[in-house]
Amino acid sequence: MSLDATHLAQLAERYPMLAQLPPAGRQRLTEASQWASVPAGQLLFDDHQACQGFPFVIDGSVRVIKCAPNGRELPLYRVAPGETCIISSSCLLGRENYNARGITESATELMLLPPAAFDELLGEPVFRDFVFHLFAERIADLMQLIEEVAFQRLDQRLAALLLGKGRLLHVTHQQLADELGSVREFVSRLLKGFAAQGLVRLAREQIEIVDPTGLRRLASDGSHE
Repeated sequence: MSLDATHLAQLAERYPMLAQLPPAGRQRLTEASQWASVPAGQLLFDDHQACQGFPFVIDGSVRVIKCAPNGRELPLYRVAPGETCIISSSCLLGRENYNARGITESATELMLLPPAAFDELLGEPVFRDFVFHLFAERIADLMQLIEEVAFQRLDQRLAALLLGKGRLLHVTHQQLADELGSVREFVSRLLKGFAAQGLVRLAREQIEIVDPTGLRRLASDGSHE
């Protein structure tokens, strides 16, 4: 569906830089863009698919993951309102197909800028700076992810993940495994070890952090006395 005044107001609130586009650029954006409401759990794009455009997330969120042939998943990042998808921008810039999978985490509203309009708007300094600034931020996030996967043990990464979710977590072992790009059996084994050390208390779909200091020590250097 095309953009109306309400959609434009929501878009401007989430992406203020678009208001800095010259009148011709704003008109091109308005005429070319498509608005979509997508339910939770919907596959937006997948490996080897042609890129359909540049998404602007207005509400909801999109989880971007890399899938292995054996079915394991490695979460790369999430796209929240006001953010952009580096996979989409890299595919558009390089004229390549998608090399990851994007799935809505909740009911999501987004605006899609088709490839031809994206190319045109890159000629506008404001839009180009916006795309490359967020591109650089995502690259930094992915470099941190690579460092964690390559140099940190799974128990350190799990401890850090637990600490970032509050004292009482209502989450399944499978959900934690998905976030870590691991498998449930490994995560369950580690959590039982954490419980035996007095770091956490386990219940059905619930984890209570008992010793946050010990978890922080484990997350930082892998040791716990």
